[in-house]
Amino acid sequence: MNLKKWNGALLVGVSMALGVAGGYWFAHLRTSGVPSTAAEQSLNSPDERKALYWYDPMYPQQKFDKPGKSPFMDMQLIPQYAGGVGDRATVSIDPSLTQNLGLRFATVTRGNFESSLDVTGVLAFNERDVAVIQARTAGFVERVYAHAPGDVLKANAPLADILVPEWAAAQTEFLALKRNGDADLLAAARQRLRLTGMPATLITQVERGGKVQPYLTLTSPIGGVLQELSVRTGMTVATGDTLARVNGLSSVWLAVAVPESDSAAITVGQPVEARLPAFPGTMLNGKVSAILPETNPDSRTLRVRVELPNSDGRLRPGLTAHVRLNSSTGQSVLWVPSEAVIRTGRRALVMLAEDAGRYRPVEVQLGQESDGKTAIVKGLEEGQKVVTSGQFLLDSEASLKGIVASSEKESLPSAAAASLHEADGQIVEINDKEVTLAHGPFKTLGMPGMTMTFPLASPALMQGLSAGDKVRVAVSQTDDGLRVERLNKSGSQP
Repeated sequence: MNLKKWNGALLVGVSMALGVAGGYWFAHLRTSGVPSTAAEQSLNSPDERKALYWYDPMYPQQKFDKPGKSPFMDMQLIPQYAGGVGDRATVSIDPSLTQNLGLRFATVTRGNFESSLDVTGVLAFNERDVAVIQARTAGFVERVYAHAPGDVLKANAPLADILVPEWAAAQTEFLALKRNGDADLLAAARQRLRLTGMPATLITQVERGGKVQPYLTLTSPIGGVLQELSVRTGMTVATGDTLARVNGLSSVWLAVAVPESDSAAITVGQPVEARLPAFPGTMLNGKVSAILPETNPDSRTLRVRVELPNSDGRLRPGLTAHVRLNSSTGQSVLWVPSEAVIRTGRRALVMLAEDAGRYRPVEVQLGQESDGKTAIVKGLEEGQKVVTSGQFLLDSEASLKGIVASSEKESLPSAAAASLHEADGQIVEINDKEVTLAHGPFKTLGMPGMTMTFPLASPALMQGLSAGDKVRVAVSQTDDGLRVERLNKSGSQP
């Protein structure tokens, strides 16, 4: 009885095991016969793109109008499709995943590019608005008015009284001749007074008043800051001595330091906006009046001079200012958002968005950058779409696939050559110019395995390698055929 029960239990267990195994086999059969993802479906589906021509990767310059075998090599010709170089030079992403990856796009725009540069500046005296007061004749300082360097003076403010003994004798003679009524002698005496340095106003005052006035009152010819005062009571002055120096304040200079990398965008007459922390909410407008010829060797900045009006006199030298230099190219240029540009240190790239979820790295030449926009000199065309968010993820994927950024307006064969195609092989012979390889198939080229000789992109590729070494080779297509770009021993990092 116990034996029968044990046999029955065994029979039930075997039946269950067979059921599970059969179910697993049936499920596996179904899943293996039907693509499970859209990606598998796209891989298994035939390529419906239009082929422009066919070519041999060893001789890409030769084009054929129909498929077949290459007359140069024992291999099938490769189609070149319309709309780019296909998956070999692009990164493909399912369009339904675009939002999940956080990809954002912008259109390459053409228009007038207005740029601005924010820098700092310091107010300084206008060195063209300077009055130098000198002694026009010898004399003695009788009085110095209550002024000191740094004082702000009005125009015609008195500075000092000087006694000129020579003037006393000349004026006495002039008055005597006036009483005699000889017009010719009076004219000669008046000319002598002028030659002694006497101001015309003082001569008129002596002639009208009839009294000798041997004192000269020095005055400031302009309003401004007294920078220098070199007279003291009782001292003797000689003809030509500098007694005072006054800087005008009707206008001031704004000295601006511009980085040398931005100096090409600065022009004389360029509009300038200045804001001073000393006067919140006030904006001053001016223009670039001069670009100085010397660059500061320490800060690597160019000195730019801006002249600002100062009619109310509140702008004082030494005050700092936040300066914005505005400029316009005056012509239509292409530009993209600055965030779309990937800077590698040696070049600049953008990820170009193409149809059907394909993205291609494109090398660009940059122009000016301002307010979140960057001008594009070469590499793009108006209306194209570039990736502005998530482009670094796409660029990393392109690097992993060996995709090299194409340059401006590359032809289709050249763009196809930008891709790297890899295979395993063994070195038969190598020198600094070429390598003979017994290589396996280049699957991305549809090229079977064979033994052939390739030129090296650089003599440095042969370092550490010799005949017999097993290697991983990466080649690119050029107008002259395939060329080795990378050559690494198997198991080493590229």
